[in-house]
Amino acid sequence: MSQVLNLSQIRIEGEATTKLEAMREAHQILVGAGAVTAAYLPAMLEREASVSTYMGNFLAIPHGTNESKEAILTSALSFVRYRQPIDWDGNPVHFVVGIAGVENEHLEILSKIAIVFSDDDEVAAMLAAESAEEILDILGEVNS
Repeated sequence: MSQVLNLSQIRIEGEATTKLEAMREAHQILVGAGAVTAAYLPAMLEREASVSTYMGNFLAIPHGTNESKEAILTSALSFVRYRQPIDWDGNPVHFVVGIAGVENEHLEILSKIAIVFSDDDEVAAMLAAESAEEILDILGEVNS
């Protein structure tokens, strides 16, 4: 698996104020990274409509449906932090991590993200981080 998260895919000050805007922001970063086509956003919205991608610990991981594979060009992540939490179906979300995975790589990526976010100290460090570099240091495991 290649490097799925680069500095250019990390925003420490997200602009969205709603779940829909946050999903669009995550999608735009993935498009900008050359990882997905425009067709991936409707698949992300479809997935969210069937099951919430809220994961706990202030984290949501929007991603497409299994049928959206043709919209994925390469495996990648987008990471956006929000100072003011986004209301994600009644849950406060400070971190939106968009995922696109070729073949079944998204499962491996998801498990690595879950490990980092299950550590309260790591979550606190990401909340306090003052640069994209600090975030990338904390999430560096996703690239290995």
